[in-house]
Amino acid sequence: MEKTKLYLIVIFFLGLITSLNAQDKPQVGLGGILRFTYNYATWKPEAMKRGGDFGYDTFALTPKAKYKGIGFKADFRFYASNFGGMMLRKGWFDYHFSDKNSIELGLTQVPFGNTPFNSSNFFFSLNCYVGLEDDYDMGVKFIHNDERYYYTLAFFKNAEELKFGNDSDISNSRYAYDVASFKETNNQKEVYMYRNKEINQFAGSIARHFTKSPVKETIGISGILGGLYNLDTYAIGTHVAGAVFYNLDYKKWNMKAQLSYYKKTVNAPKGERTDVIAMTAFGAPYLVAAEASTYTFGVSYTVSVVLGPLTSLKFYNDFSMVDKVTQEKEFKLHDSYENVTGCMIKAGAIITYVDAAFGKNHPWLGPNYNYGLAEGNGDANWNFRLNMNIGYYF
Repeated sequence: MEKTKLYLIVIFFLGLITSLNAQDKPQVGLGGILRFTYNYATWKPEAMKRGGDFGYDTFALTPKAKYKGIGFKADFRFYASNFGGMMLRKGWFDYHFSDKNSIELGLTQVPFGNTPFNSSNFFFSLNCYVGLEDDYDMGVKFIHNDERYYYTLAFFKNAEELKFGNDSDISNSRYAYDVASFKETNNQKEVYMYRNKEINQFAGSIARHFTKSPVKETIGISGILGGLYNLDTYAIGTHVAGAVFYNLDYKKWNMKAQLSYYKKTVNAPKGERTDVIAMTAFGAPYLVAAEASTYTFGVSYTVSVVLGPLTSLKFYNDFSMVDKVTQEKEFKLHDSYENVTGCMIKAGAIITYVDAAFGKNHPWLGPNYNYGLAEGNGDANWNFRLNMNIGYYF
């Protein structure tokens, strides 16, 4: 079944390109990605005995087209079934009013903080895992960008909706982390709890560029205000978030810094915790603190290389922290940390990330996947993962 779907998708993209080429001077392109990953994790003793594991990460198709001023872009991923399987990472229709102003409609990036990324490493920052970095939702966005100012305003009806049911839970087959449902044991039975959906979200960001060669600085603020619809009470809560961010480019150096805050307030059934909320992506949900501040700071240095196919080396260190707010006295929420030191290697069309990643109360860098970003563990140790991701980008 999966192979049949893959064939149909490839045929669709090829047919689209053929039809556009038959029209009046369209601009059409088809790119893609094939990636493999090696990882060695200290909390997996049997994998350590094997010397780590090396396997498939993802295959992606990235078509784009433009005809009579209207374009589209997409990024469709094929992950292993355990990581969500097939999913649309992003995809939208766009129209450029001018070189400085444009509009996007579809699954487009939420304008929040340093974009498109607030980090340099393969894992991103902890902001990603609470839905505040590399996040894409369904809506419409206006963008202005010139030499001095960048500002964008967006309305998102909801996150990616795949089921269109009356009260269906959010699908776990998604790329970006969104508010979702979580299966937990209650009265010795497994039931879905924390059942919420993101709805009617406004997001905006404004930044000022300061350029005086060889220095370029950007400083800005972002905000989010939206609703959270509870699938058990049919009542609407709120989601608010804000950020102050800074980006510096100086010769071969780059620095990114961001201070963020978010609070998700839900109208949950009586007796259900409200200090945590479920989020999901890559095939599996987990719980996160419903209110927290996050701190991120990263530095990178890029070196040009002329050695066979090698063209550049980018060395970096990214640190991030989730400073959780404990709302209920019986549940202490312990903070989460991530630090990644690594190098991005460019060789022709191949990009390789070599990361030494350390995490504490981190779902992807430790044994506590379900609750690492929620209550975590006050006695948690730092865990280490050596990760090497090799990708061919065409």
